[in-house]
Amino acid sequence: MKISIITVAYNNQKYVGECIESVLNQTHHDIEYIVIDGASTDGTLDVINKYKDRIFKIVSEPDKGIYDAINKGIDLATGDIIGILNSDDMYASDMVLERVNSAFESSGAQSCYGDLVYVSQDKSRVIRYWKSGEYNEELIMKGWMPPHPTFFVKRVIYDRLGRFNTDLKIAADYDLILRFMAKGGITTFYLPEVLVNMRIGGHSNRSIKNIALKMKEDWSIMKSNGLTNPSMALLYKNFSKVGQFFRN
Repeated sequence: MKISIITVAYNNQKYVGECIESVLNQTHHDIEYIVIDGASTDGTLDVINKYKDRIFKIVSEPDKGIYDAINKGIDLATGDIIGILNSDDMYASDMVLERVNSAFESSGAQSCYGDLVYVSQDKSRVIRYWKSGEYNEELIMKGWMPPHPTFFVKRVIYDRLGRFNTDLKIAADYDLILRFMAKGGITTFYLPEVLVNMRIGGHSNRSIKNIALKMKEDWSIMKSNGLTNPSMALLYKNFSKVGQFFRN
């Protein structure tokens, strides 16, 4: 299957090259790589252009935020499967997309996901280990979700169920997962291995203000997607992360 990978970047000269190389080094043979840059001013585009002969499409222009940029990439994608890898992140090995492709082919599922580790900025330490576990319909209604950078979905699902909600500033990934898995009822497959290394310090957890906004958006998302007890779901979603700091 052809896999479309979308990377969005803005003023991330330091790490974007490492992210790009983790995609280009994949052993899966049929990858369509799309990079959406938000008109960076720090040299990010210069780094991206070093790889332009191996990237299917590069767009550099102002956008309305990360989710608007991702939607641009989805609109350009022609692959059977779509994955999203932000410019701070890296695939955990060169065989990740090969394993993802095999999971789709063997399971016939409409989506798949795996585990993720948060690493320090220099990648020398694992800070959190997000072990997703098998999909459970009851758990997702209580606030469970898979790590969104490990979430791969067939393109036809985006065409049927929509794109990222750009009215949301921080939690549109959670909204999309709930809309696809809980409300849309798409089928999924769990790959019990680390697929993505994510650098600590993402946008949603960068400040108390952002954490508060994320919780507010999570509450709204839970209500709009039919969770029967959003208060308990919000507590579960946040406190379930505590154990991630104690896993190897």
